[in-house]
Amino acid sequence: MKILVSLLLALSLVTALPAEEAKMDKAMAQKMVSASIQKFKINDDVSVEDAIDSMKLRANTLNFKLVADLPLSEQVKAMGEKSNYMRILAFCDALIAKKMVEYDITFAGFLPCRIAVVQDAKGQGWIVTMNMDMMVQGVNLPPDLKPLAEKVRDTIYSIVDAGVNGDL
Repeated sequence: MKILVSLLLALSLVTALPAEEAKMDKAMAQKMVSASIQKFKINDDVSVEDAIDSMKLRANTLNFKLVADLPLSEQVKAMGEKSNYMRILAFCDALIAKKMVEYDITFAGFLPCRIAVVQDAKGQGWIVTMNMDMMVQGVNLPPDLKPLAEKVRDTIYSIVDAGVNGDL
């Protein structure tokens, strides 16, 4: 919650300050946004398709549901444009999500947990997701919810690790 409030405050300052001062605050906001995201290089011997299959398998093993699969690069191609590979997978434990949103509706903005698989201009595969440590550490959760947030963090990182390494 602190992270979200800080980010929103920083972004509001960018529009409220004179141009010279806004440049500093914009840089701070960009750093905050950058720190809230993690990217992981997919091992060279792992294709993006194998990374996705590995993540789906790991999620299933850990009882996290794949609730969305958005093939963005396919959509871009269907619209007549070229695109590097872009696909977003969304995973969720609905019961944990319910508890988090009941505690604070702001958590709905983070649901479900998204993991993007993209290829850069050189064809290198990357997995991009929210910095789950910032989310867990930046929020003051009651004792009954903190272990659930840590479980989500650990599960998402395990899913990402499976994708990076192609663990089928």
